[in-house]
Amino acid sequence: MTVSAARVMELRANTGAGMMDCKRALEETEGDLAAASDFLRKKGIAVAAKKSDRETREGGIGIAFGPDQRSAALVHLASETDFVARNERFLELLETLTARVLENGEAELLEQKVGSGTVGDLITNAISTLGENLRLVQAARVTLAEPGLVGGYVHSNRRIGALVVLQSGSADGKDALMALGKDLAMHVAASQVSAVRAEEIDPDLMAKEKEIYLAQAKEAGKPDHIVEKMVEGRLNKFKKEMSLLAQPFVKDPQKTVEAVVAEAAQALGSDISVDRFVKFQF
Repeated sequence: MTVSAARVMELRANTGAGMMDCKRALEETEGDLAAASDFLRKKGIAVAAKKSDRETREGGIGIAFGPDQRSAALVHLASETDFVARNERFLELLETLTARVLENGEAELLEQKVGSGTVGDLITNAISTLGENLRLVQAARVTLAEPGLVGGYVHSNRRIGALVVLQSGSADGKDALMALGKDLAMHVAASQVSAVRAEEIDPDLMAKEKEIYLAQAKEAGKPDHIVEKMVEGRLNKFKKEMSLLAQPFVKDPQKTVEAVVAEAAQALGSDISVDRFVKFQF
């Protein structure tokens, strides 16, 4: 039978379930609102909707790599408790979502088709099974057209993960390049970093920091010509601290990340460039 949009909206208002779930329920029950509501409850969908306003402060980050590590995906799926975040069903869902992002990208992820339903349906069904609210926080896919690869790292507790894109002019030394990519991704995961290079830091972030430094210097009662020098010095220090290549390498603080990349390039006999990175953390 044909179900009117008004009927679907009424059922959605009563149950909190998704539009497509409400439409399907009404079609199955020939437009009977009460029966459709029961249908959703039996499927666990209405229960899942009621859980949707619960806080999700736990969860996990998943990672997946494409062929030859020329593409990779990172997904952050949140849950209410650590207990559920360690559940096999949760981990299977996280793996499925990450594989989906690797294949199709993150755009309109919840609406992407999976089997006879959508990614959103998968999450809703998992909410019903696990008895907790789940939330897809963020997802990203990176791909590399130039020679090189994507390095990645997710910490053992799955609460932080990163991807680093490396460009290299050589097709040789893949294992060494993979090891470097993983090390750099580990560094990004462990560090507070804003951009690969100082000149790439978000101008809005720099403006905000400058405003804070100006206020602090003036609060200290410094004359204007001293304030200007103080602010300039602190901004330069901030840019260095927040730039990946300028940071001390976590595995060998005596070297900068830039020096580590240069050494790897020399050993490989080809240039290596850090193109970009993605970091998820909670």
